[in-house]
Amino acid sequence: MRKNFNFSAGPAVLPEEVLLQAQKEMLDWNGTGVSIMELGHRGSEFKTIVEESEANLRELMNIPKNYRVLFISGGATHQFSMVPLNLYSAKKEADYIETGVWSKKAAAEAKHFGEVNVAAEVIKENGLFTVPPQSKWSLNPNADYVHYTPNETVEGIEFQWVPQTGKVPLVADMTSFILSRPVDVNQFGIIYAGAQKNMGQAGISVVIIRDDLIKDPIPGTPILYSYQITAEHHSLYNTPPTYSWYILNLVLRWMKQNGGVKKFAERNERRAMKLYQIIDKSKGFYLNTVHPDYRSWMNVVFNLETPELTQLFLDEAKKIGLKYLKGHRLVGGVRASLYNAMPDEGVNQLAEFMEEFAKRY
Repeated sequence: MRKNFNFSAGPAVLPEEVLLQAQKEMLDWNGTGVSIMELGHRGSEFKTIVEESEANLRELMNIPKNYRVLFISGGATHQFSMVPLNLYSAKKEADYIETGVWSKKAAAEAKHFGEVNVAAEVIKENGLFTVPPQSKWSLNPNADYVHYTPNETVEGIEFQWVPQTGKVPLVADMTSFILSRPVDVNQFGIIYAGAQKNMGQAGISVVIIRDDLIKDPIPGTPILYSYQITAEHHSLYNTPPTYSWYILNLVLRWMKQNGGVKKFAERNERRAMKLYQIIDKSKGFYLNTVHPDYRSWMNVVFNLETPELTQLFLDEAKKIGLKYLKGHRLVGGVRASLYNAMPDEGVNQLAEFMEEFAKRY
Protein backbone atom coordinates (compact mmCIF):
# COMPACT_ATOMS: atom_id res chain seq x y z
CA MET A 1 0.00 0.00 0.00
CA ARG A 2 1.31 3.42 -0.97
CA LYS A 3 2.03 5.89 1.83
CA ASN A 4 0.75 8.91 -0.11
CA PHE A 5 -2.79 9.49 -1.33
CA ASN A 6 -3.36 11.43 -4.55
CA PHE A 7 -6.52 13.59 -4.36
CA SER A 8 -5.80 15.33 -7.67
CA ALA A 9 -8.77 16.06 -9.94
CA GLY A 10 -6.84 14.70 -12.91
CA PRO A 11 -4.69 13.15 -14.09
CA ALA A 12 -5.95 11.22 -11.11
CA VAL A 13 -5.03 8.30 -8.91
CA LEU A 14 -4.73 4.91 -10.60
CA PRO A 15 -5.34 1.55 -8.91
CA GLU A 16 -2.16 0.26 -7.32
CA GLU A 17 -2.87 -3.18 -8.78
CA VAL A 18 -2.95 -1.68 -12.27
CA LEU A 19 0.32 0.19 -11.77
CA LEU A 20 2.03 -2.95 -10.49
CA GLN A 21 0.79 -4.99 -13.44
CA ALA A 22 1.91 -2.32 -15.89
CA GLN A 23 5.29 -2.26 -14.19
CA LYS A 24 5.58 -6.04 -14.45
CA GLU A 25 4.66 -6.02 -18.14
CA MET A 26 6.67 -2.96 -19.12
CA LEU A 27 9.47 -4.81 -20.92
CA ASP A 28 7.59 -7.93 -21.96
CA TRP A 29 3.88 -7.77 -22.66
CA ASN A 30 2.05 -11.09 -22.74
CA GLY A 31 5.15 -13.09 -23.70
CA THR A 32 5.86 -11.08 -26.84
CA GLY A 33 9.31 -10.07 -25.61
CA VAL A 34 8.59 -6.38 -26.27
CA SER A 35 6.86 -3.56 -24.45
CA ILE A 36 3.21 -2.82 -25.15
CA MET A 37 4.40 0.62 -26.25
CA GLU A 38 6.37 -1.01 -29.08
CA LEU A 39 3.57 -3.11 -30.54
CA GLY A 40 1.98 -2.11 -33.83
CA HIS A 41 -1.56 -0.84 -33.37
CA ARG A 42 -2.85 -2.91 -36.29
CA GLY A 43 -1.20 -6.16 -35.22
CA SER A 44 -2.99 -9.17 -33.78
CA GLU A 45 -1.45 -8.61 -30.33
CA PHE A 46 -2.82 -5.10 -29.88
CA LYS A 47 -6.12 -6.18 -31.41
CA THR A 48 -6.78 -8.17 -28.24
CA ILE A 49 -6.62 -4.93 -26.21
CA VAL A 50 -8.88 -3.14 -28.68
CA GLU A 51 -11.51 -5.86 -28.48
CA GLU A 52 -11.26 -6.52 -24.75
CA SER A 53 -11.48 -2.86 -23.76
CA GLU A 54 -14.67 -2.36 -25.75
CA ALA A 55 -16.16 -5.58 -24.39
CA ASN A 56 -15.28 -4.58 -20.82
CA LEU A 57 -16.78 -1.11 -21.17
CA ARG A 58 -19.92 -2.48 -22.79
CA GLU A 59 -20.35 -4.92 -19.92
CA LEU A 60 -19.67 -2.38 -17.17
CA MET A 61 -22.08 0.20 -18.63
CA ASN A 62 -24.55 -2.21 -20.24
CA ILE A 63 -24.13 -0.40 -23.57
CA PRO A 64 -26.86 -1.34 -26.08
CA LYS A 65 -25.98 -2.84 -29.46
CA ASN A 66 -27.16 0.25 -31.34
CA TYR A 67 -24.34 2.33 -29.85
CA ARG A 68 -20.76 2.47 -31.10
CA VAL A 69 -17.82 2.75 -28.71
CA LEU A 70 -15.02 4.93 -30.07
CA PHE A 71 -11.56 5.42 -28.56
CA ILE A 72 -10.18 8.80 -29.61
CA SER A 73 -6.79 10.43 -29.06
CA GLY A 74 -6.69 13.44 -26.76
CA GLY A 75 -8.88 14.67 -23.95
CA ALA A 76 -12.54 15.51 -23.58
CA THR A 77 -11.83 19.10 -24.65
CA HIS A 78 -11.42 17.76 -28.19
CA GLN A 79 -15.05 16.72 -27.98
CA PHE A 80 -16.10 20.32 -27.37
CA SER A 81 -15.39 20.72 -31.11
CA MET A 82 -16.21 17.23 -32.34
CA VAL A 83 -19.76 17.25 -30.97
CA PRO A 84 -20.97 20.34 -32.88
CA LEU A 85 -18.94 19.47 -35.97
CA ASN A 86 -20.69 16.10 -36.15
CA LEU A 87 -24.16 16.85 -34.78
CA TYR A 88 -24.98 20.26 -36.22
CA SER A 89 -27.49 20.04 -39.06
CA ALA A 90 -28.03 22.75 -41.67
CA LYS A 91 -29.71 24.97 -39.07
CA LYS A 92 -26.78 24.63 -36.62
CA GLU A 93 -28.62 25.19 -33.33
CA ALA A 94 -27.81 23.61 -29.97
CA ASP A 95 -28.84 23.97 -26.32
CA TYR A 96 -26.20 24.07 -23.59
CA ILE A 97 -26.67 23.82 -19.83
CA GLU A 98 -23.97 25.87 -18.09
CA THR A 99 -23.26 24.66 -14.57
CA GLY A 100 -19.54 25.34 -14.27
CA VAL A 101 -16.20 25.90 -15.96
CA TRP A 102 -16.26 22.89 -18.27
CA SER A 103 -19.80 23.24 -19.57
CA LYS A 104 -19.12 26.92 -20.26
CA LYS A 105 -15.99 26.03 -22.21
CA ALA A 106 -17.94 23.47 -24.22
CA ALA A 107 -20.59 26.06 -25.07
CA ALA A 108 -17.98 28.66 -26.03
CA GLU A 109 -16.36 26.20 -28.45
CA ALA A 110 -19.68 25.24 -30.04
CA LYS A 111 -20.32 28.93 -30.83
CA HIS A 112 -17.50 28.78 -33.38
CA PHE A 113 -19.61 26.46 -35.54
CA GLY A 114 -23.24 27.48 -34.97
CA GLU A 115 -25.83 29.03 -32.68
CA VAL A 116 -25.78 28.20 -28.98
CA ASN A 117 -28.73 28.74 -26.69
CA VAL A 118 -27.83 28.69 -23.00
CA ALA A 119 -31.01 26.97 -21.87
CA ALA A 120 -30.14 27.02 -18.16
CA GLU A 121 -27.31 27.93 -15.85
CA VAL A 122 -26.39 27.45 -12.24
CA ILE A 123 -27.97 29.90 -9.78
CA LYS A 124 -27.45 30.79 -6.14
CA GLU A 125 -30.28 30.47 -3.64
CA ASN A 126 -29.88 31.14 0.08
CA GLY A 127 -26.12 31.21 -0.39
CA LEU A 128 -25.99 27.82 -2.12
CA PHE A 129 -25.37 27.00 -5.77
CA THR A 130 -28.08 24.93 -7.41
CA VAL A 131 -29.51 24.07 -10.82
CA PRO A 132 -33.01 25.29 -11.74
CA PRO A 133 -35.61 22.54 -12.26
CA GLN A 134 -35.96 21.52 -15.88
CA SER A 135 -39.42 23.10 -16.00
CA LYS A 136 -37.65 26.48 -15.91
CA TRP A 137 -35.18 25.71 -18.69
CA SER A 138 -35.58 27.43 -22.07
CA LEU A 139 -35.01 24.38 -24.28
CA ASN A 140 -35.34 24.68 -28.04
CA PRO A 141 -37.50 21.78 -29.29
CA ASN A 142 -35.80 22.06 -32.70
CA ALA A 143 -32.21 22.03 -31.42
CA ASP A 144 -29.74 19.62 -32.97
CA TYR A 145 -28.78 18.45 -29.47
CA VAL A 146 -28.72 19.36 -25.77
CA HIS A 147 -25.34 19.33 -24.01
CA TYR A 148 -24.68 19.16 -20.29
CA THR A 149 -21.92 18.20 -17.87
CA PRO A 150 -23.19 15.80 -15.16
CA ASN A 151 -20.28 16.60 -12.84
CA GLU A 152 -18.30 19.83 -12.71
CA THR A 153 -14.88 19.12 -11.23
CA VAL A 154 -14.00 22.73 -10.42
CA GLU A 155 -17.12 23.73 -8.50
CA GLY A 156 -18.11 20.29 -7.20
CA ILE A 157 -21.60 20.43 -8.74
CA GLU A 158 -23.17 17.15 -9.83
CA PHE A 159 -26.52 16.21 -11.33
CA GLN A 160 -28.38 13.49 -9.47
CA TRP A 161 -30.87 13.19 -12.35
CA VAL A 162 -30.81 13.02 -16.14
CA PRO A 163 -32.43 15.79 -18.22
CA GLN A 164 -35.34 14.66 -20.38
CA THR A 165 -34.97 16.04 -23.91
CA GLY A 166 -37.46 13.99 -25.91
CA LYS A 167 -36.43 13.53 -29.54
CA VAL A 168 -33.52 15.96 -29.21
CA PRO A 169 -30.28 13.98 -28.58
CA LEU A 170 -28.80 14.47 -25.12
CA VAL A 171 -25.01 14.82 -25.06
CA ALA A 172 -23.11 14.38 -21.80
CA ASP A 173 -19.53 15.22 -20.91
CA MET A 174 -19.02 12.46 -18.34
CA THR A 175 -15.28 12.90 -17.93
CA SER A 176 -15.41 13.06 -14.11
CA PHE A 177 -18.67 11.09 -13.81
CA ILE A 178 -18.37 8.00 -15.99
CA LEU A 179 -18.25 4.64 -14.15
CA SER A 180 -18.87 6.37 -10.80
CA ARG A 181 -22.49 5.13 -10.76
CA PRO A 182 -24.81 3.24 -13.12
CA VAL A 183 -26.36 5.17 -16.01
CA ASP A 184 -28.97 4.20 -18.59
CA VAL A 185 -27.09 4.70 -21.84
CA ASN A 186 -30.39 4.68 -23.74
CA GLN A 187 -31.14 8.13 -22.33
CA PHE A 188 -28.22 9.66 -24.23
CA GLY A 189 -27.30 10.35 -27.83
CA ILE A 190 -23.62 10.73 -27.00
CA ILE A 191 -21.58 10.14 -23.85
CA TYR A 192 -17.96 11.25 -23.95
CA ALA A 193 -15.23 11.21 -21.35
CA GLY A 194 -11.51 11.70 -20.98
CA ALA A 195 -9.87 8.65 -19.41
CA GLN A 196 -7.77 10.42 -16.78
CA LYS A 197 -10.35 10.43 -13.96
CA ASN A 198 -12.01 7.03 -13.58
CA MET A 199 -10.75 5.09 -16.60
CA GLY A 200 -7.00 5.43 -16.81
CA GLN A 201 -4.32 7.88 -17.81
CA ALA A 202 -4.39 11.02 -19.92
CA GLY A 203 -4.15 10.80 -23.70
CA ILE A 204 -7.29 8.95 -24.71
CA SER A 205 -11.04 9.55 -24.57
CA VAL A 206 -14.10 7.36 -24.97
CA VAL A 207 -17.13 8.34 -27.05
CA ILE A 208 -20.31 6.26 -26.83
CA ILE A 209 -22.54 7.31 -29.73
CA ARG A 210 -25.91 6.10 -30.96
CA ASP A 211 -25.77 4.67 -34.49
CA ASP A 212 -28.20 7.16 -36.03
CA LEU A 213 -25.99 10.09 -34.98
CA ILE A 214 -23.02 8.85 -36.99
CA LYS A 215 -23.25 10.82 -40.22
CA ASP A 216 -21.31 13.21 -42.43
CA PRO A 217 -19.96 16.10 -40.32
CA ILE A 218 -20.36 19.70 -41.41
CA PRO A 219 -18.26 20.67 -44.47
CA GLY A 220 -14.65 21.46 -43.72
CA THR A 221 -14.39 19.19 -40.68
CA PRO A 222 -10.85 17.78 -40.30
CA ILE A 223 -10.84 14.06 -41.02
CA LEU A 224 -9.64 13.12 -37.53
CA TYR A 225 -12.62 15.02 -36.05
CA SER A 226 -15.18 12.89 -37.89
CA TYR A 227 -17.07 10.31 -35.83
CA GLN A 228 -18.02 8.59 -39.07
CA ILE A 229 -14.40 8.08 -40.14
CA THR A 230 -13.43 6.99 -36.63
CA ALA A 231 -16.26 4.45 -36.53
CA GLU A 232 -15.55 3.11 -40.02
CA HIS A 233 -11.93 2.46 -39.05
CA HIS A 234 -12.72 1.03 -35.60
CA SER A 235 -10.84 3.87 -33.88
CA LEU A 236 -7.67 2.98 -35.80
CA TYR A 237 -7.64 5.48 -38.68
CA ASN A 238 -4.37 6.85 -37.31
CA THR A 239 -1.96 5.58 -34.68
CA PRO A 240 -3.75 5.81 -31.32
CA PRO A 241 -2.10 6.40 -27.92
CA THR A 242 -1.51 2.68 -27.46
CA TYR A 243 -0.15 2.79 -23.92
CA SER A 244 -3.06 4.92 -22.69
CA TRP A 245 -5.43 2.42 -24.32
CA TYR A 246 -3.64 -0.45 -22.60
CA ILE A 247 -3.89 1.24 -19.18
CA LEU A 248 -7.57 1.99 -19.79
CA ASN A 249 -8.22 -1.69 -20.40
CA LEU A 250 -6.38 -2.66 -17.22
CA VAL A 251 -8.55 -0.26 -15.22
CA LEU A 252 -11.76 -1.62 -16.78
CA ARG A 253 -10.62 -5.15 -16.00
CA TRP A 254 -9.85 -4.09 -12.42
CA MET A 255 -13.34 -2.62 -12.03
CA LYS A 256 -14.95 -5.85 -13.22
CA GLN A 257 -12.86 -7.85 -10.77
CA ASN A 258 -13.94 -5.57 -7.92
CA GLY A 259 -17.68 -5.72 -8.29
CA GLY A 260 -18.52 -3.46 -11.22
CA VAL A 261 -20.15 -0.04 -11.38
CA LYS A 262 -22.93 -0.69 -8.86
CA LYS A 263 -20.44 -1.71 -6.20
CA PHE A 264 -18.27 1.35 -6.83
CA ALA A 265 -21.33 3.63 -6.74
CA GLU A 266 -22.28 2.44 -3.25
CA ARG A 267 -18.71 3.04 -2.11
CA ASN A 268 -18.48 6.44 -3.80
CA GLU A 269 -21.65 7.75 -2.18
CA ARG A 270 -20.64 6.50 1.26
CA ARG A 271 -17.19 8.08 1.07
CA ALA A 272 -18.42 11.46 -0.19
CA MET A 273 -21.12 11.62 2.47
CA LYS A 274 -18.52 10.95 5.12
CA LEU A 275 -16.65 14.12 4.18
CA TYR A 276 -19.80 16.20 3.72
CA GLN A 277 -21.00 15.21 7.19
CA ILE A 278 -17.75 16.50 8.69
CA ILE A 279 -18.16 19.75 6.73
CA ASP A 280 -21.78 20.19 7.83
CA LYS A 281 -21.03 19.46 11.49
CA SER A 282 -18.04 21.84 11.63
CA LYS A 283 -20.27 24.87 12.39
CA GLY A 284 -18.85 26.86 9.50
CA PHE A 285 -15.18 25.95 9.99
CA TYR A 286 -15.43 24.09 6.69
CA LEU A 287 -17.84 25.59 4.17
CA ASN A 288 -19.35 23.96 1.09
CA THR A 289 -21.58 26.27 -0.98
CA VAL A 290 -23.33 23.67 -3.16
CA HIS A 291 -26.92 22.69 -2.41
CA PRO A 292 -26.96 19.15 -0.94
CA ASP A 293 -29.05 17.94 -3.89
CA TYR A 294 -26.18 18.81 -6.26
CA ARG A 295 -23.10 17.92 -4.26
CA SER A 296 -20.53 15.94 -6.18
CA TRP A 297 -19.54 12.42 -5.16
CA MET A 298 -16.31 12.73 -7.11
CA ASN A 299 -15.06 16.22 -6.17
CA VAL A 300 -15.70 17.41 -2.62
CA VAL A 301 -14.99 21.15 -2.67
CA PHE A 302 -14.85 23.35 0.43
CA ASN A 303 -13.29 26.47 1.91
CA LEU A 304 -11.89 27.52 5.25
CA GLU A 305 -12.34 30.93 6.87
CA THR A 306 -9.18 32.58 5.51
CA PRO A 307 -6.63 31.93 2.74
CA GLU A 308 -3.96 31.59 5.41
CA LEU A 309 -5.90 28.87 7.24
CA THR A 310 -6.56 27.12 3.93
CA GLN A 311 -2.85 27.09 3.13
CA LEU A 312 -2.04 25.76 6.60
CA PHE A 313 -4.57 22.97 6.06
CA LEU A 314 -2.97 22.07 2.73
CA ASP A 315 0.57 22.19 4.12
CA GLU A 316 -0.22 19.98 7.10
CA ALA A 317 -2.19 17.54 4.95
CA LYS A 318 0.73 17.20 2.55
CA LYS A 319 3.12 16.38 5.40
CA ILE A 320 1.08 13.30 6.29
CA GLY A 321 0.74 12.10 2.69
CA LEU A 322 -2.59 13.69 1.72
CA LYS A 323 -1.52 15.30 -1.54
CA TYR A 324 -2.91 17.54 -4.29
CA LEU A 325 -5.85 18.83 -2.25
CA LYS A 326 -5.54 22.41 -3.47
CA GLY A 327 -8.68 23.68 -5.19
CA HIS A 328 -8.74 24.76 -8.81
CA ARG A 329 -6.92 28.03 -9.46
CA LEU A 330 -10.20 29.73 -10.44
CA VAL A 331 -11.95 29.06 -7.13
CA GLY A 332 -9.21 28.26 -4.61
CA GLY A 333 -10.05 26.45 -1.39
CA VAL A 334 -9.74 22.69 -1.01
CA ARG A 335 -10.83 19.94 -3.38
CA ALA A 336 -10.74 16.25 -2.53
CA SER A 337 -11.26 14.14 -5.65
CA LEU A 338 -12.56 10.70 -4.72
CA TYR A 339 -12.33 8.76 -7.95
CA ASN A 340 -12.83 5.01 -8.09
CA ALA A 341 -9.15 4.20 -7.59
CA MET A 342 -8.84 6.21 -4.36
CA PRO A 343 -8.37 3.66 -1.55
CA ASP A 344 -10.76 3.82 1.40
CA GLU A 345 -7.72 4.33 3.60
CA GLY A 346 -7.05 7.66 1.90
CA VAL A 347 -10.59 8.93 2.50
CA ASN A 348 -10.53 7.73 6.10
CA GLN A 349 -7.21 9.43 6.76
CA LEU A 350 -8.48 12.68 5.23
CA ALA A 351 -11.64 12.53 7.36
CA GLU A 352 -9.61 12.01 10.51
CA PHE A 353 -7.29 14.87 9.60
CA MET A 354 -10.22 17.22 8.93
CA GLU A 355 -11.73 16.52 12.32
CA GLU A 356 -8.42 16.85 14.13
CA PHE A 357 -7.49 20.07 12.26
CA ALA A 358 -10.86 21.66 13.14
CA LYS A 359 -10.37 20.86 16.82
CA ARG A 360 -6.94 22.53 16.85
CA TYR A 361 -7.85 25.67 14.92
